[in-house]
Amino acid sequence: MGFISGEELAVTLAPVAVYWLYSGIYEALGSVRALDRYRLHSRRDEESNNMASKKEVVKGVLLQQAIQVAISLAVLKLTSEKDGGAGDVKAGHASAPAAAPSSSSAAAALLDVAARFGVAMFVLDAWQYFAHRLMHSSRYMYRRFHSWHHRVVAPYAFAAQYGHPVDGVLTEALSGAAAYLASGLPPRAAAFFLAFATVKGIDDHCGLLVPWNPLHAAFANNTAYHDVHHQLSGGRRNFSQPFFVVWDRLLGTHAGYTVTARERNNGGGLEAKPICNDRHVLL
Repeated sequence: MGFISGEELAVTLAPVAVYWLYSGIYEALGSVRALDRYRLHSRRDEESNNMASKKEVVKGVLLQQAIQVAISLAVLKLTSEKDGGAGDVKAGHASAPAAAPSSSSAAAALLDVAARFGVAMFVLDAWQYFAHRLMHSSRYMYRRFHSWHHRVVAPYAFAAQYGHPVDGVLTEALSGAAAYLASGLPPRAAAFFLAFATVKGIDDHCGLLVPWNPLHAAFANNTAYHDVHHQLSGGRRNFSQPFFVVWDRLLGTHAGYTVTARERNNGGGLEAKPICNDRHVLL
């Protein structure tokens, strides 16, 4: 076995490739004028409200992804060495040739991977919620690290992973490593999971609330929900990412929202407005 196996490369590089491919699709959709009625922020908002230029965002994301790749490779090599160098021997997935599986064993294997996928989603969500909330709770950590991400007041797709490298390691890279280690997903399934989490994170920042997006229909944590967090009044609410809103609901940081049409003289499109009530007072 070489220094890096094909499966290790897939786990490491699939999220990066998916990030730029999927965000590129959103960039193309964003140029379609017919979809302007679904935008949560007008083009004027993106140009005038965002404090980080798109060039700075690209450079910041590439730096963060380089760090994530290094951490991913380190975790994969450590787990491979722990398993005696057999990268495929993980969580009961033997690399030795075996007889063709029966339909029942194939179904059991599929259920096993599905259960591990669910564990990975839970761990990733929990880690990112508490790391994200910590970044907002500590004045030093917010100003020194997390404020970089909030320089993008009007979010767009390829700014999803923009932030300070320390924030990226604590919130993004380590959460992915923890989800991988805790779930015991085999490498190919882990590559799919990390790619899916990447797609979901981009969707949460895309700023395009189209009615035919299946992820927006399947998850309450969508681009409108996260847009509330990016608003000046919502920085202490809606920390959950990227899948569910359960931690926000359990720990009192959930803020509902309504989506209304924005007046044409304000750029048109849609606007996500946070709901203020006695239980959820936006600070």
